[in-house]
Amino acid sequence: MEGLLVGGAPQASGTVHGVGSLLAVSLLIGVARRTPLLALAMALFGSTAVVVGTPSSVHADLSVGYQGQFLSFLAADLVLGFIVATCTRRASIVAVAVSFAVQLLVIGVFAHGDNLTVNVVIAFLAMAASCTVGLLSRERREHAAALRAQEVAEAVTAERLRIARELHDMVAHSIGIIAIQAGVAGRVIQTQPAEAREALRAIEATSRETLSGLRRTLVSLRQADRGATASEQSPLAPAPGLVDVERLAAATADAGVRVDVRRSGEQRPVPADIDLSAYRIVQEALTNVVRHAGTGRCRVTLDYGAEELSVEVVDDGRGTTGNGSAHGFGLVGMRERVGLLGGHLSAGPRPGGGFRVAARLPLPAPVGVPVEAR
Repeated sequence: MEGLLVGGAPQASGTVHGVGSLLAVSLLIGVARRTPLLALAMALFGSTAVVVGTPSSVHADLSVGYQGQFLSFLAADLVLGFIVATCTRRASIVAVAVSFAVQLLVIGVFAHGDNLTVNVVIAFLAMAASCTVGLLSRERREHAAALRAQEVAEAVTAERLRIARELHDMVAHSIGIIAIQAGVAGRVIQTQPAEAREALRAIEATSRETLSGLRRTLVSLRQADRGATASEQSPLAPAPGLVDVERLAAATADAGVRVDVRRSGEQRPVPADIDLSAYRIVQEALTNVVRHAGTGRCRVTLDYGAEELSVEVVDDGRGTTGNGSAHGFGLVGMRERVGLLGGHLSAGPRPGGGFRVAARLPLPAPVGVPVEAR
């Protein structure tokens, strides 16, 4: 193909040879994308045909090195760089070896004297430049692919941790209450049927609420997996928040632990992620009280500050032991939630007995109030 472009002009200068080679590459783009090795073979054949078809008198005139008839090999060098950038390493090595052998052979036959060394050096440098550009392009593409894969893996890990926290916080609290209520019902079913019925009703209500939460989580996962639109989403109950703390306290009271809920500061809506995380922290702390504290009461304090939301759960039970909740997933999940929001969590035994969980969650700056014009 290149021979058709410049071969018909045997008296053509080296510049014409170079331009012809670039035009040949433009014609070989389609072939290079589908079969790069075939495109390289065509480029080498065309370049060799140009050099061989140049009369010897012109060879004598073009004695200025690689600016002569050997510029036609630029087409092969460009295709070679494309092969190095896109093909396998084995194919790239074969292409480099074949291209270098052909160019060295042609230059050795048609260049003489001092021009032989100059042409070989320039041919080698041209091939090295094209291969270097190809390698840089390959490494850049592989690095971008590795970064994308890493981002996907980190996103999957973060989503798994989020799901694990949600399921733990949701199920652990409910199962704890169900276990306690089932024990109460089993002890008093013969002597106090009314209390047994109340315990069974609490078990039923807690079970239904837990199943609803699990269904909401699973449906959300399926919709995220298939990219469901808003119109396809099922009408599900909203995620719990701080407005549900009283209902959570009532459920905990049914399990035998009376909860004193105190709110202070300017109560106002908070962002959804902070609202849910604060609720889950209270829920997990109350679950630990029911399971491990061995006390009949505790206190939950919610303080709406100007820059942060403070959540505190305090009990006067027996604290924690070596196998207590401090070594389970509950506190780990709470720390992860608080850490993701840029907050601070402290949890540990109180000096006077009992256990204390305190979290501080930063609140976003309120929307600026228009300043009165002076």
